[in-house]
Order: sequence, then structure tokens, then C-alpha cells
Amino acid sequence: MSEMKDMILDVVERMLKENVDKDLVDIIEQGKWASNLWGLLEENGMTMVATSEANGGAGGDLEDLLNIVRLTGKYAAPIPFSETTFANYLLEQTNLHVANGLATYMLSNTQAFVLEDGKLSGEAIHVPWARHTKHFVTLANSVDGIHLVEIDLGQAEITHYANLAGEPRDTVKFQNAIVSQVSATLSFDEIGTMTTLETAFQLASMTGAIDKINDLTVQYTKEREQFGRPIHRFQLVQQHIVNLAGETAIALAAFNNITDALLNNHQNNEVAYARIRFEEAIQAVATISHQVHAAIGTTHEHALHQYTRRLWAWRDEGANTSYWTDVVATQLLENSGDRLWDYLTDTKNTVIKL
Repeated sequence: MSEMKDMILDVVERMLKENVDKDLVDIIEQGKWASNLWGLLEENGMTMVATSEANGGAGGDLEDLLNIVRLTGKYAAPIPFSETTFANYLLEQTNLHVANGLATYMLSNTQAFVLEDGKLSGEAIHVPWARHTKHFVTLANSVDGIHLVEIDLGQAEITHYANLAGEPRDTVKFQNAIVSQVSATLSFDEIGTMTTLETAFQLASMTGAIDKINDLTVQYTKEREQFGRPIHRFQLVQQHIVNLAGETAIALAAFNNITDALLNNHQNNEVAYARIRFEEAIQAVATISHQVHAAIGTTHEHALHQYTRRLWAWRDEGANTSYWTDVVATQLLENSGDRLWDYLTDTKNTVIKL
């Protein structure tokens, strides 16, 4: 990562550290969100960091953006940052105009919406932040094929729901609503690429949450005393801390591999492998951290559950482990032949095409 990128991330982390605390994260479960924090990031150009200069952005790359998403996950920032920036990234990559304002998206079900004569009909569930955003980016079927469309959520019937972490996951319904933009017909490879990118954004948020859980747990073992000494001096607790540090290191390494692979268009299923491995990491990190914290980690007063609940919620959203396991198994059967190891370690197998 360049010195300039390090500087940008230092600025973002300082803004998040100074403005996001447990009480701010809690407001999401009251049906509110941190609009002031969003305004701060927007004012400093962070919401447009990976948008081209031609479209009014900073002209950064995916590595810049995904690392900022990682930081919003690390602080459980109650804002639709990942959703808005990913929606705009999809719009720009399909030669559409980026959205002006808050946006969200839904890719997982290509059968949810039908596009006919420029009008959209259908219903999607678990749409993140729909009640708080203006623009909706999704896939829609027409007689010509599948398109990416952008539409104003003011035309939608929105029913409020939430995930395990209390984050908005709404049901959105359109009936003959006029779309704002429609892409050219998308190939299945292009749709697969979008799914890969969506998972990369989710892994960025997960990596941040895992990093924070590790920090909280280590700090707690230094502060909590039993039998006259901090609990991090007990051998069993030290073993837990070592295992947790190992899972955190794996998550960070996988995330760095993903950003490097996406940046160089040589990802050879790095996203798929990482998503499958994160399933194990999430289980281990949540289990270890709550064992070390004991009952206090589940109380409202402590911040730990804000991050473990997000991990549990995010693991079931979008293209989950089952999806990626099926993708990897199918590709291995179809492509590896009797050279399995060569196929697994081939870094020249380019999948990202957008």
C-alpha cells in the first residue's frame, strides 16, 4: 500500500475512532442511523474514493475502497457506506451514472424483478438500508436478458425488517415503477463477477469486525483480574488469545490477498477460498471471544456482542459459504483433471472481467 493510501486510511480511522462509540452503534436498534458520520465521510470525499475523476470522484482503486469498508466494519459504523459505494461501483463499471446520494443494492436473486417497457415490478427481501436510502441498484429480467438497473426508492413499498445485529434489512416491492437507468444486457460471467465483488465487500467488513473483536478481547484480559492478577497471565486464557490472534491474522492475510488479486485481475478464486475459510474463522472468533469475556460479553453494556452479532448476521447474507463451496467444487471437477495442485496454485487464471 502506498504512502498516500496509508495517509487516507489513517484519516478515516481517526474520524471513525473519534466519532463512533458504543452508544452511537446502539442507535441502529432504535431505528436511527449516524447521518452526521455519513456527512463527515462524504464531506471528506471518502464516499467517492473509488469513483473515477470523470464522474466527480477521487479516481482511487478497489484496494482504497475495500480498506475503508474494512474500517467501517472495525468500528461497526451505523451507516450504509459499503452499500452506497458498492452500488456506485457497479453503476460505473456498467457504464451508468453514479448515484447522487445514499444508495443500496440487491444482487442475490436475479428472478426478483422483471423489467418491461422501462418499468420495474417485483419484490426483494433483506435489502440493506432501504428505508434510509434513495437509490436502489439491482438485477432485472427483460425479454432481452438480465440488466443492472437503478431506480428511485421513493416509488417502492418498503416494509421494515432487521438482521440479527439490528441493521435494516427491508422488503422492497415495486409495481410498474419507472427506472432511472438500465445497463446493456449482462452475461452470466459479468453477473458472476458482480457476485464476487459483493462477497469481497462483505469480507472487508467481516475482517474489520474480527480485528476489533481481537482488540476488545486482548484489552479485556489485561483489565479483568482474578485471584489477584490479570487473567491474561493464566495459561488457559493465553491459549485462547493465541488462537484468536491466529484467526485474526488469517482473516487479515486473506483480505490482503483478495485486494491484491482484485487489483491485478488475477484472483483465481481467492474470494471464494477466503469466504469458505471465513466460515470457520467466524465460528472460532465468536466462540473464543465470548468464552474469554464470559457472561459480560453478551450484556448490553459491553461492546463485544455488537461485533459478534454482525459476524453471525453477515455470514448468512449475499453469496454465502454454500454458494462458494458449490462454485469451487464445480470448477475443480470441470477444470483440474489430474493436475489439482497446479490448478489450485495457478495465479494466472483471471476471473474478474469488469
